[in-house]
Amino acid sequence: MMIEAVIWDFGGVLTSSPFEAFNRYEDEQGIPRDFIRMVNATNPDSNAWAQFERSEISLDEFDRRFAAESEVLGHAVPGREVIALLGGDLRPEMVRALQVCQGRYRVGCITNNVSAGEGPGMARDQRRAQAIGDVMALFHHIIESRLAGVRKPDPRIYLMACDALGVVPERAVYLDDLGVNLKPARELGMRTIKVVDPAAALDELETILGHSLRDA
Repeated sequence: MMIEAVIWDFGGVLTSSPFEAFNRYEDEQGIPRDFIRMVNATNPDSNAWAQFERSEISLDEFDRRFAAESEVLGHAVPGREVIALLGGDLRPEMVRALQVCQGRYRVGCITNNVSAGEGPGMARDQRRAQAIGDVMALFHHIIESRLAGVRKPDPRIYLMACDALGVVPERAVYLDDLGVNLKPARELGMRTIKVVDPAAALDELETILGHSLRDA
């Protein structure tokens, strides 16, 4: 079936992965690697991270609750310190691919984000916020979990994006760096790409679309 829309996750797809920053923090603090991800994966629909991404709790409450949840698992990590690690660097090759897609398809973004930092990309400073804002302006529609009150992997958020773009799921391809977020999109009928290596992900997207995204 012909693809009419390309839908992107933001962090870890159009920017470097926050998990890299998590690992650097863990190394600096003497915490086991991937500990922060383990905290986020414990009670993933109701923990502090999930509630903050749905704007159900404040930053102060998140700070306290994340520290308490992480302490139960072995290491107390203040939530504010985790939030400070968000907002990676833009990947130029992915941004260029988005620009090419924007001229040929409906393009959308589904991002799990929080009310912290500058703008929907949670940038750490005004300069980064401007650069991310320029990329965000390329999308025909953006679904932010903090505003929608729904977060991935809830199937409703993918349907929101398709409805906003005016396409059925079967005519959309979705890119994300987390398999857990790709599964519901695939079950709805979307083509999916797991972004681990950006070059490999673009190879796969070019194959699905049938044209280059790097030489245009």
